[in-house]
Amino acid sequence: MKHHLSFKQWAIALLLFAGFCTATFYCYSQNHTDAQFEQFTENFFLEELQANPIHFHYSIDNPADWHIEESQLKLPVYHAGEAANTVYALSTLSDALASYDTARLSDSNRYLHRLLSSYLESASHIAAYPYYSEPLSPSSGIPSELPILLAEYRFDTPEDVELYLAILQQIPVYFDGLIIYEQEKAQAGLFMSDSAADKVIQQCTELMDPKQLEANTHFLELTFAQRLEKLQSSGLLAETDALALQSENNRLLTTVVAPAYDRLADALTLLKGSGKESCGLAHYDNGREYYKALLRMQTGSVRSIDEIKQLLYDDLQANYRALAELLTDNPILKDQFMNDPAMLPRMTPEEILQYLEASIKQQFPALPGDGSESTVEYTVKYVDDSLEPYTAPAFYMTPPIDNVWNNTIYINALDTTDDIALFTTLAHEGYPGHLYQTLYSQQYWKQTGTTPLRSTLYYGGFIEGWAMYAELASYDYAISMIQDTHPEAAEYYLACRLDRQIQLCLYALLDLTIHYDGASFEDVCTILSSLGSLQEDTMRTVYSYIVEEPCNYPKYYLGYLEIMELKKQAAALWGDNGSAFLYRFHCFLLENGPADFGTLSDLLSQARKN
Repeated sequence: MKHHLSFKQWAIALLLFAGFCTATFYCYSQNHTDAQFEQFTENFFLEELQANPIHFHYSIDNPADWHIEESQLKLPVYHAGEAANTVYALSTLSDALASYDTARLSDSNRYLHRLLSSYLESASHIAAYPYYSEPLSPSSGIPSELPILLAEYRFDTPEDVELYLAILQQIPVYFDGLIIYEQEKAQAGLFMSDSAADKVIQQCTELMDPKQLEANTHFLELTFAQRLEKLQSSGLLAETDALALQSENNRLLTTVVAPAYDRLADALTLLKGSGKESCGLAHYDNGREYYKALLRMQTGSVRSIDEIKQLLYDDLQANYRALAELLTDNPILKDQFMNDPAMLPRMTPEEILQYLEASIKQQFPALPGDGSESTVEYTVKYVDDSLEPYTAPAFYMTPPIDNVWNNTIYINALDTTDDIALFTTLAHEGYPGHLYQTLYSQQYWKQTGTTPLRSTLYYGGFIEGWAMYAELASYDYAISMIQDTHPEAAEYYLACRLDRQIQLCLYALLDLTIHYDGASFEDVCTILSSLGSLQEDTMRTVYSYIVEEPCNYPKYYLGYLEIMELKKQAAALWGDNGSAFLYRFHCFLLENGPADFGTLSDLLSQARKN
């Protein structure tokens, strides 16, 4: 016997069906939007990845997994007038990103959408001033960076060697593009000063020393041979093939790369005189506007110029007073500053990293794992003598995103002459600095299924601010190591830390004073002289570096202060209860960064007390 539904039963059934359809459509719509957005971010990532074969090789260990033919990648060559095209390209990307309904995205995708929107907005503001950037900066430009990248180019297979040699052959046309860009900068009245040009010209001459190349003693020849030896020892390369490849490398360096450096030097010599003498960005048309955009991009700070100045000034005053009180209470510290006493036990760089790795475990979370992780390995190398004048005190070589376990840290011997400097530098570059933060982020993203695009969005203020935070924290680890043998080290290392903070904070303030307020060299001399006796050549070096590298010091120290502001915000929210608080705070930063500090502050404000 059939049973017929009553009207009420039909109504309920229809309502349930309608609800089911609505829920199904909503789930489909939301999942569909997520899928589309994830495809967009993957395409964006792959485009960025393939833009430069050197960066690709550093970023990806196994190209086949990404369906990319590495041999087809070419160095990006600049062509006349291309600088203006960047604005259109970024606008197109921003429009595409804005088409996604964030309400239909998952929480993780919504967060990435916000990061990407902020990133593209900052990049667009920079692109509006196409000739203000300087790819040939004396301190961090392509002429000095390229040899290091070539020296560390991985040779996992004989095919990698062929890829490397193909890149050497592309360097002349790559440099020709840089020359065109510099010529356009000169036409726009934005070419570098003669003093900066002289430095780059000297680099081009010294970095590809013809005598070393002729004697086969150039570091690009020696490191090439060392990498070939590893392939030979693993049975992947015959000795006769290795000799032939060495010969080809030497030929290309002598007949292709060195002449390209010479041609670049000649082009810069011809352009000398077309730029202004060393001065800040404030002295150029729209220079202040460009500086504000660059400061936002480089530091990730959303504060106004006045707010940033106040934050830096308050920190400078507090640390200056603290150091003055410490020196008054401990007069012996002045003599110790002059002599740089060696208190730490004699340790290799690797032993220092091992000590730091073990010491941070109570306050910093262990690296995320998915059961397939390997042992973290790190190699510490010293910069070749010929590169010491042109490179940073130290730097960390970011490993491929699909193989993060082999890491390299470079140390510049010129800037790590005492034991505490080496110790804190390795904390900055290693644990709990760059190496630790990079591995944590990559492993966390892998574990949570986060798109690899996150690895290509560069947030300098977070990354360098974190490393500075790690460096300053490491003074406490040094004190703990020797508190029994050298109890007097506590005051001395505290004084060293305060001195370091005062110096970096002052230089960050000078960066704003020079580039936004238009301070001259004489103005800077007056400021520095009021804080102590400095030689004029030292003040000239400081001034020139800041002029040539706008926003570099704020990227480090303002980034650090922004992290400290987040720490205050977290303490007010969660309550500061020592190591447990620090552990939770570090988890928050590591799992949500790198990011701009406005986004992180908003995210933190949404958290609740346990």
